[in-house]
Amino acid sequence: MSELSFAELGLDPAVLEAVSAVGYETPSPIQAQSIPALLAGNHLLGVAQTGTGKTAAFGLPLIDMLLQNGRKPDPKTVKTLILAPTRELVNQIAENLRIFARKTPLKVNIVVGGASINRQQHQLAAGTDILVATPGRLLDLLDRRALRLDAVRFLVLDEADQMLDLGFIHDLKKIASLVPDARQTMLFSATMPKTIADLSQRFLTNPERVEVSPPG
Repeated sequence: MSELSFAELGLDPAVLEAVSAVGYETPSPIQAQSIPALLAGNHLLGVAQTGTGKTAAFGLPLIDMLLQNGRKPDPKTVKTLILAPTRELVNQIAENLRIFARKTPLKVNIVVGGASINRQQHQLAAGTDILVATPGRLLDLLDRRALRLDAVRFLVLDEADQMLDLGFIHDLKKIASLVPDARQTMLFSATMPKTIADLSQRFLTNPERVEVSPPG
């Protein structure tokens, strides 16, 4: 399956150009399985370790679908919300997405604790195509009415098992209640304990399940 090329997965030419600029040649197993499923509009449950290429597995189809939509986000709205457990992971995801989206007009913002909340509030004012956030700081900004989640079309929970270990379950439920029901959701976890199975039932509708083992 991984002998496919990125071009065969149905991605937009602008996205393919970004992929080839970073030197990606053939998709990893999680990319080869996730990208077509997401482009088809399915919810996705991915069981994958860090290092299997999952940021591109969800990031490339997200950029593709946002480009197809074409409309700029309204002030204070977010089109795509990606939640991750730590500041380091948020920065890493955003860095990758900015590389993939650099030939596009899409705007990637981040919100994390330990940085100026006023500056983050200012960045969100014009609207955001892709927001990568830790749950706690996102809720702080929602309390300040710095953004709205009623225009979210895509929701990603990355390293979901780690988010539960860090006690974010109530934050996740609160955030889930603020995003529209008519959205496409992707949940990624390195492990699949019962708590993650329960979480996936709460967040996902008839998801495609993709499971890959870590490389080497």
